Amino acid sequence: MTKSMVFLCPGQGAQSIGMGKSWCESGGAGADIFARADRTIELASVGASLSTLCFNGPAESLNRTDVCQPALYTCAVASFHSLQDEFDRPTVVALAGLSLGEYTALHLAGAFSFEDGLRLVAIRGRLMQEAAQASKGGMVALIGADEAQAQAVCDSAAPSGSGEVLVCANFNAPGQIVLSGHATACDRALELASTVGCRAAKLQVAGAFHSPLMAPAAESMRRALENVQFQPLKYRVWSNVTAQPHAANDAATLKKLLVDQIVCPVRWSESMSSLIAEFPAGDNCPAFHELAPGSVLKGLMRRIDKNCEIMSHDKPDKPDKPDKPDKPNKPNNHDTAPKSDDPRQLESPRS
Repeated sequence: MTKSMVFLCPGQGAQSIGMGKSWCESGGAGADIFARADRTIELASVGASLSTLCFNGPAESLNRTDVCQPALYTCAVASFHSLQDEFDRPTVVALAGLSLGEYTALHLAGAFSFEDGLRLVAIRGRLMQEAAQASKGGMVALIGADEAQAQAVCDSAAPSGSGEVLVCANFNAPGQIVLSGHATACDRALELASTVGCRAAKLQVAGAFHSPLMAPAAESMRRALENVQFQPLKYRVWSNVTAQPHAANDAATLKKLLVDQIVCPVRWSESMSSLIAEFPAGDNCPAFHELAPGSVLKGLMRRIDKNCEIMSHDKPDKPDKPDKPDKPNKPNNHDTAPKSDDPRQLESPRS
């Protein structure tokens, strides 16, 4: 019997020099995807091909929002198509992607072609880069906070009438919430975190992603999406905004949610809990796989549900082994802070 699978697609922050190179060098589908990407878009801002930047950097170019978004999309798609042969054409039952990764998931579900998706994420990255440069924004990770505590920090750091913005932008995992807004409000949040019993870390990001400061990017993205025809989804794809599956045949609502995603919080933790609940444990439970690059989503899942095994596929020959799940009678403690402040796990859901 063909094993059913759920595929998770990484977002910005998972990038690293060398990503996708081994998938490309393995030949076949991976190499074809990178070749198609190089033919489809030109990265004029850095003067190099997408594959060159993925394989060789430099980091300051790869980490640009307008570069890493199409790069991450391409890398994940390359690994997915290469894995199809390795897994002997598995049955895909669901997909989800963190922020940018939602576009990857939608392409794999048949919403649009690889090339259309690549052009969309390139536009999205450019628009978000421009919005970030036009506003003095930042992001702060709260460690050990729940939503109420995080909101209290926002309300104190950017009170109503102050003219400043600070909002909850990313619900990564229990005990890990990212705030986004004006840089001065972020600085105040760093000082206020201890008053609600949590810790804070300033993230090295280009701007205030998933906040109202990205409104100019959202409006321009709406127009870009109008020019692409969406097809019905072949598989269920979870929305970052609603934490529920998208309707398979409602392109208008899907496009609206992709626009909303730019200025609304990413509810990754809630999305994963919803997805897992769709597949009760047992012999028919699908296997969870994280596409390249990296293993950031696997790290977040350890905090969301320790009983959910994920295998990451950063390279074709060295997949990360899934974690051993806790024994059924061992409860998950979702009220404690993460044991690690790994900056990759903190920064990954930013856009």
